[in-house]
Amino acid sequence: MTTEQYSSEATTRYLARPEGKIGYDVRGQGPLVLLVPGMGELRSSYRFLTPLLVAAGYTVATSDLRGHGDSDTTFSRYGDVETASDIEALLRELGQPAVVVGNSLAAGAAVIVDAEHPDLVDGLVLVGPFVRNPPVSGLARALFRVMMAPVWVAAVWKAYMPTLYAGQKPSDFVDYRARVTASLRRPEYAKAFSLTIRQTDHAPAEARLADVTAPVLVLMGARDPDFTDPAAEAQWIGDAVRAEVVMAADSGHYPHSQQPDVAAEAVLAFLKKALHRA
Repeated sequence: MTTEQYSSEATTRYLARPEGKIGYDVRGQGPLVLLVPGMGELRSSYRFLTPLLVAAGYTVATSDLRGHGDSDTTFSRYGDVETASDIEALLRELGQPAVVVGNSLAAGAAVIVDAEHPDLVDGLVLVGPFVRNPPVSGLARALFRVMMAPVWVAAVWKAYMPTLYAGQKPSDFVDYRARVTASLRRPEYAKAFSLTIRQTDHAPAEARLADVTAPVLVLMGARDPDFTDPAAEAQWIGDAVRAEVVMAADSGHYPHSQQPDVAAEAVLAFLKKALHRA
């Protein structure tokens, strides 16, 4: 499935929030699965996983982060806590609990949603999850923020994306990368992305790990460059939330699009168990 085919299959809907709108779409029929992408990504990050879940009999809602894709850039705050509030609001809008699949930043947000609103969550799938702040020096953090300034963030992110997609690239990586870059070339979205980088803090997610009650699957790319030891980070999270851990051997930060068959097999098996419990 190409990005263009994915985009043409569902109409964008909008969730009203106090400072703007969140873009999302819904496909299929059955138990609800909500897919939320990571920072810098579009909801079409799930363009390969979505049709496999729909074919298996699930309703799949896919949301853009605030300040990304089809969502507004009028928000004053970005990060785990703010994304969690958007997820909560969308689940209430859709009117039923869901298994929430969150990648990267959105994984931390999903943890917060389950800890605070367990009635809305049937299960969590944490993909390449940031649920605690990585050990980065102040100098490195400051340098990264300078690199991600709005004036050149689109070019820098375009150059950085192949690193994040270490291992097997999606079949349409060139086209998808161009679409992400084009989205970031919109000045207001470049600014929102830079604000997301500056304001994101994963400490609130880490503080709520002990409060997670839903069943959890951790899906991590074995070559994820965001972690010094991806397997060790995945196991640490797995121990913290009593989760099943699946490693995608030839994936970086996005196993759901780099190895969608591996991701789908793990997610579908998890959905059966999680929803049976629910």
